[in-house]
Amino acid sequence: MSRVCELTGKGPMTGNTISHANNKSRRRFLPNLNDVTMMSDVLGQSFKLRVSAAALRTVDHRGGLDAFLAKAKDVELSSTALKIKKDIAKAQTAV
Repeated sequence: MSRVCELTGKGPMTGNTISHANNKSRRRFLPNLNDVTMMSDVLGQSFKLRVSAAALRTVDHRGGLDAFLAKAKDVELSSTALKIKKDIAKAQTAV
């Protein structure tokens, strides 16, 4: 399972671990990913996603999963999130 947020595309970064003696060795900074179940108001359905903690705060700030996906760029979203976004858009145009 890849360590990439399904909503923001945030993934691992690399950098240095620097010791007290200023020795540098390479390390990875992993995103804080959580398995969450999010509810779509328009579809009335829940979805399991692997999302970073920062993305969870952003989803709450924007007013839910539907509002977040409406503003999100398609390049950053995973294939499952992109499918959810298209289903929400189709349901909103039908109503």
